[in-house]
Amino acid sequence: MLEPVSRRRSLAALVALGAGPALAQVRIDIAGVGGSRIPVGIVDFRDESRSPQPIAAIVRADLERSGQFRSVDAPSGLSETSAPVWTDWRARQADALAAGSVTRLADGRLDIRFKLWDVVKGTELVGEAQAVHPDDARLAAHRIADTIYEKLTGERGVFATRMAYVTKAGPRYSLVVADADGEGAKVALTSPEPIISPAWAPNGRELAYVSFESRKATVRIQDVTTGQRRVLADFKGTNSAPAWSPDGQRLVLSLSREGGTQLFVINRDGSGLRRLTRSSAIDTEACYSPDGNKIYFVSDRGGGPQIYRMPADGGTAERVSFSGNYNISPAVSPDGRTLAYITRTGGAFRLCVMDLATGQSQQISEANDDESPAFSPNGKLIVYASRAGGKEVLMTTTLDGKIKTPLLVTLAEVREPTWGPFTR
Repeated sequence: MLEPVSRRRSLAALVALGAGPALAQVRIDIAGVGGSRIPVGIVDFRDESRSPQPIAAIVRADLERSGQFRSVDAPSGLSETSAPVWTDWRARQADALAAGSVTRLADGRLDIRFKLWDVVKGTELVGEAQAVHPDDARLAAHRIADTIYEKLTGERGVFATRMAYVTKAGPRYSLVVADADGEGAKVALTSPEPIISPAWAPNGRELAYVSFESRKATVRIQDVTTGQRRVLADFKGTNSAPAWSPDGQRLVLSLSREGGTQLFVINRDGSGLRRLTRSSAIDTEACYSPDGNKIYFVSDRGGGPQIYRMPADGGTAERVSFSGNYNISPAVSPDGRTLAYITRTGGAFRLCVMDLATGQSQQISEANDDESPAFSPNGKLIVYASRAGGKEVLMTTTLDGKIKTPLLVTLAEVREPTWGPFTR
């Protein structure tokens, strides 16, 4: 039987799990051998010590974590006003080069400038300047990495986006919002009762989640900037597993208000509740397709938990997962082509991806305790929770599993990461 309010664990186990806001950070440690990666040199920014954050190091780590780049040794002494010696950088086998500077303005802000060059052609590609409060230096570095990523790949970067996840330290649960590299974490909510299933609204300002603070599972929505909260679903029985529609106007929920756990849709203001599934099984963990026309969900209607798909307004459901007898936690890529999910192999829970056009699946993790995959908004990375060496860890991986990077390692419990949209 599949637990309706849990990604993978029973409710009793969830009450004992989560993690806290004091989290140990780790260096970028890329495992695996990627395909063709662009060699790029990122020079330490001139007067970078004026910034509270190591700008160049953040940019390097962002680019490496994407799986699209590898760092080339870049000695200091170059800034955005310099003229690179192309023969030197070609000898280092760099295809691209970035350098910049940090200046403290009279009003206390930081003027952070950089340029990106094409080493092969010996031409400037882009130059930018940002005047930011020192507290936003890390965000400025992520924006620089986004500009470099987009200029060199043609795809939008995700480094300035945010993630949310749930932690537990001792008896206290926390809903945490952090940068896409796991740094800059801020606690949005703490509670002595479990918090589960966070889901970003498409506007990037709100999170829906399940709270047990009233001693039962209720769905709430919180503005992460103001902290303002409201109850969306507090019906009889269990209220769980919220997921936003792509337009942000509706959410699909799992409710047991009519007996059993079934899927319902509700407007963001709490009106218009309507039942979508009518099975004798447990139907839960729903998510919308990017076009909003389909809903993917987990059901044990075939005897064990599998992933199904149906029209967003309800109707006939078709089974999607066929490899293995236990598949849960579906997440659809922004282009609608790939499904990420968790499969159970023996006693191990591992991350898989499926080509939705062919139905071909690939296991991209060899760990034993993966859960809660979520795609980056450009669809190039997946974040998930796992366990390594007895420690909780948040990981990102490329879709082929060749480049994996730990974002966060802690002895506390950390669960259910969700990647926010493009907003910053």
